[in-house]
Amino acid sequence: MSSEKFEDLEDELRVLLDEQRKLMEDKIPKLSGEQRRAAVRDCERRAEDSQRLLAEMDEELQNAPPSYRTQLSNRYRGYKRDFSKLKQGLKQVSSARDGAGSGAGGSYGRHSEADHLDQENRDKLLQGTAALERASGSVARSQAISAETDQIGIEILGELDGQREQLLNARDRVIETDQEMSRSRKLINGIARRVLTNKLLMAVIIFIELAIIGGVAYIRFH
Repeated sequence: MSSEKFEDLEDELRVLLDEQRKLMEDKIPKLSGEQRRAAVRDCERRAEDSQRLLAEMDEELQNAPPSYRTQLSNRYRGYKRDFSKLKQGLKQVSSARDGAGSGAGGSYGRHSEADHLDQENRDKLLQGTAALERASGSVARSQAISAETDQIGIEILGELDGQREQLLNARDRVIETDQEMSRSRKLINGIARRVLTNKLLMAVIIFIELAIIGGVAYIRFH
């Protein structure tokens, strides 16, 4: 996710900016000669890394979700302003003569010292804002997951309701089949009784006929 990559770059940039600020305010003004030049080169390398991170953050900002883009854009502009201020101070320090700790370099140290507390407060505010936005993002993601879970639950309930209808229909068909079978059994039993009755009637008729024939034969021969 682009906002997560942006936050990783933001943490790395914040560390670099703090390191540059400490070098320019606390270390470089107190140095001279080769040590001072080495410290300036170190600060310049950190500035190049900061500029690269800002470029990557700008690229991630373009790919960030619209819901986070405005918040990330405000933070990006804040870091860019801080970098521009440090870059201007680095130019002053780089152009100062060796041993000018109380000159141009020292001037920057004294001039920026007044803004140091404000910068720290801004950094703390940015960190708090970033933490709040990350928490808001987590809440938003949790809400999205909850909504998705609710949707899945609704779909499952719909499927269960459909299966319930199918089971009820199947039960009704079984009941109807059982009723049909009961009617069929009754019909078969009725037919069986009629067949048995017919057989009995036939047996009675045959017996009567035999009795008549026997009586006629008896009368004729006696």
